[in-house]
Amino acid sequence: METQELRQALGNAGLSQYQSEAYITLLRLGSTSATRLADESSVPTARIYDVVRDLEDKGYVETYEQDSLHARANNPEVVLEDLRGRAELLSTAAKEIETRWEEPTVDEHKLSIVKRFETVFDHATRAIEGAENEVQVSLSVDHFAALRPALKKAYENDVVIKVSIHTAVVSERPTLPTKMFEGVATEVRYRPLPTPFIALVDRTEACFAPTGGSLNQYGVLVNDRTLTYVFHWYFLTCLWEVWEEIYSVRSEAPPILYTDIRRCVRDIEPLITAGDTVRVTVEGYDTGSGAEKRICGIVTDVAYAGASQPGEAVPLAQLAGQVTLYVEDETGNTHTVGGWGAVVEDTEATRITVVDVAPVQSE
Repeated sequence: METQELRQALGNAGLSQYQSEAYITLLRLGSTSATRLADESSVPTARIYDVVRDLEDKGYVETYEQDSLHARANNPEVVLEDLRGRAELLSTAAKEIETRWEEPTVDEHKLSIVKRFETVFDHATRAIEGAENEVQVSLSVDHFAALRPALKKAYENDVVIKVSIHTAVVSERPTLPTKMFEGVATEVRYRPLPTPFIALVDRTEACFAPTGGSLNQYGVLVNDRTLTYVFHWYFLTCLWEVWEEIYSVRSEAPPILYTDIRRCVRDIEPLITAGDTVRVTVEGYDTGSGAEKRICGIVTDVAYAGASQPGEAVPLAQLAGQVTLYVEDETGNTHTVGGWGAVVEDTEATRITVVDVAPVQSE
């Protein structure tokens, strides 16, 4: 380091111009008188005594009397410790500034725009690791591999994991062995088109970033149920509904677990229409109080805004509005059960389990 740079560094450490000059000169001379120190440096003789004593107060030098005031540089370890501490503090401050610039804090009920995909991915990883009920993700094969440990942790905590996996090149059809999804995902669908990165967690958090080829590189972090619901419908209609299922551990016979009331209705409406008895367990929340709620009973009816066609599964578009299950419990009380964001129903279901289906008895 050049002398001028050293002067600048000492100035950044809190030394004045004269203090820096005197200290650097003293390092070269070793031990010397105050008057000689003034002669060898640019410090005026009238100021040298004050400068030396200020350096002594800071721990840079020590003074002693030998006919006149003399000074020598202290063991530099104290100085070095101070400089290194300042350097570490500045480095930490620089990292904090960078973090705050790149990743604004996501307050409750907020949407934040961030600049780097890594910020979105890191936030998604933390959210998935803490998931309690359901995770929906859209990602590439490489991102799936990177996110696998977080997905595995959530899966082991009994979280339903729905994965829409895609490739970066339209014509590419990768080999996706079943083993890569075991113990990590509940269902996986393959979309042979580049797709944004999306992670939806527990109906509250959404993490979004455009496809890698997008001209605008940014990310969106959401901590709001209503906004996350918008991303949920994008996931259902564009990334899930029409694409090939390549892996599933969902049961085809009771007990069958649903985290989406619309999918449940599509499966059980034909059974109810045929007169079968469908017994369910509903886990969710009371829409009035927000308290956790559990209902066990028989589905007596389903209702939705669209129109069904006899003998055909209800199209997803017909279920875009209100969807309600009527569940009669063992005491004879009927509960109205809605899905995500239920308003008119008395219960918002997070999980619906079809525990039994009893076919109608033929005469």
